[in-house]
Amino acid sequence: MNSSIKNFIKYKSLLSELVVRDIKVKYKRSVLGILWTLLNPLLTMVVLTIVFSNLFRYDIENFPVYLITGQVMFNFFSESTSMAMGSIIGSSALIKKVYIPKYIFPLSRVLSSFVNLLFALIAVIILMIFMKIKITTAVLFIPLAFIYILVFSIGIGFLLSSINVFFRDTQHLYGVLLTAWMYLTPIFYPVDIIPIKYKWIVELNPLYYMVDYFRQCVLYGNIPSLQLNLICILACSISIIVGLWAFYKNQDKFILYI
Repeated sequence: MNSSIKNFIKYKSLLSELVVRDIKVKYKRSVLGILWTLLNPLLTMVVLTIVFSNLFRYDIENFPVYLITGQVMFNFFSESTSMAMGSIIGSSALIKKVYIPKYIFPLSRVLSSFVNLLFALIAVIILMIFMKIKITTAVLFIPLAFIYILVFSIGIGFLLSSINVFFRDTQHLYGVLLTAWMYLTPIFYPVDIIPIKYKWIVELNPLYYMVDYFRQCVLYGNIPSLQLNLICILACSISIIVGLWAFYKNQDKFILYI
């Protein structure tokens, strides 16, 4: 454990440089640059609000805020894990030349996406003010919501990056899985519309609880319950343990397949 901590401290500057590089590459030659992290969720929210509140007429109070809170959380998870999945293969040239702890690559991808999530929070705050959502002390728990989904995404990112080295079709299959995962997460619809006999499927979805945690803080002004915290902690623990186990078990074989 001590050697792992020392190793992390030794390469933390490299991790920071990789995070900055990923952000710069993403917005290279973009006129608005990182401002897109604010505009993208807001513009998407406007389009989806028109579609789902008018055409499908879901009866959700403060629907734009309901939508954007689910949207920014799921988008972070989707983007960060997808980027982490291809991080080892994408850095194969560097891995073959010099020794760098391989966990640095998927971790940097998730952290660069996390920076975008922090900027997207500004868009959420702007919409809260516009919609006149009452701000309560529950907003102090927003960092916990972000920590939960960050740790969960890191674990999934480690797992996917490891599998993708040996099974390249993972990236295509994961795209399909993400689509299904999105519809199983109440982002633009109320969980109440799900028939009782199928609700257990949604309740097995960790992102459902993390999105709900964020909404409790932002939209409903409630301090998340102990039960909700324990569920999120359990999901994060399973994700990070399985992800790290799969990654460290296979990392020495990566060089043979990249």
